[in-house]
Amino acid sequence: MGRAFEFRKARKFKRWGAMSKTFTKIGREIAIAVKASGPDPQSNSRLRVLIQNARAANMPKENVERAIKKASGKDQKDYKEVVYEGYAPFGIAVIIETATDNTTRTVANVRSYFTKAGGSLGTSGSVEFMFDHKCNFSIKQKEGVDLEELELEMIDLGAEEIFAEEDSFMIYGHFASFGAIQKYLEENDFEIISSEFERIPQDTKVLTAEQIEKVEKMLEKFEEDEDVTNVFHNMQIDVN
Repeated sequence: MGRAFEFRKARKFKRWGAMSKTFTKIGREIAIAVKASGPDPQSNSRLRVLIQNARAANMPKENVERAIKKASGKDQKDYKEVVYEGYAPFGIAVIIETATDNTTRTVANVRSYFTKAGGSLGTSGSVEFMFDHKCNFSIKQKEGVDLEELELEMIDLGAEEIFAEEDSFMIYGHFASFGAIQKYLEENDFEIISSEFERIPQDTKVLTAEQIEKVEKMLEKFEEDEDVTNVFHNMQIDVN
């Protein structure tokens, strides 16, 4: 199995944030999706995926409906997706994805988390080149579907790695292939459990236990911030 599998394995063991933080994140992503393409899931492919993600996170149906209705109203805050890059202590590259209605507040917070930990906020593109931007889909295994045959069918759509996880299949592909993969899965009646965009480090950096603890304290500050939707880094995590 490839880097996507190992990256996911590590991420599963290093998640921060409570359920309420997850709901806030999904709610903001729904607001952005509705503003961009409307409140009808049938015509808004991104919204369809977010509704599936909400279900996978056990977000109550009424919360999802309320988020869609609120996003359709005139009083909805205008959230923007902004990406920040920088270095944690010991040269660890970090990418921070945010959804914010106040970029002045968000960049001030992000800068302070870096600075107080002995890191530094970088400029756009300063560490992004160290990561591969991927999309992934978790789908329910379907009777009669062979994993290798499915992989062969999806390579032309931009899928790069497919592997089994308990009763599901994980599909990783190019960031730009998200729409084509989603369309194929829906047209072929695969049940999409959830999907995400991820940034997979091309190489990881090994630190001592003491250094890891210091970096993780900084990462936790980012994860606790309501404006932050995702945090990616190239620190090696031992999951054995």
